[in-house]
Amino acid sequence: MANALVSIQILPKTKNNEDIIPYVDRAISVIQASGVNYRVGPLETTMEGELANLLDIVKQMNEEMIAYGSPNVISQVKIYYNPAGASMDKLTEKYDG
Repeated sequence: MANALVSIQILPKTKNNEDIIPYVDRAISVIQASGVNYRVGPLETTMEGELANLLDIVKQMNEEMIAYGSPNVISQVKIYYNPAGASMDKLTEKYDG
């Protein structure tokens, strides 16, 4: 059972002020490759899983931005941690139509 939700908004700097969307797509591909449950939102992506694993994915995302050509990265991260269990569906079920 997952014990954490981690939301991340990744803001890579680009070399020549290029569009950051290809970089963000690349960061999301790191999440996809990890196999964790996730939801992409308009301003951030939320992942569900074990806290240590999710934090490792955040690290990998930042490293991928540098490897892709970004000179530096700002990541805004939110963490919900509950050893008894954490679920995106449980937190949002009353709003889902």
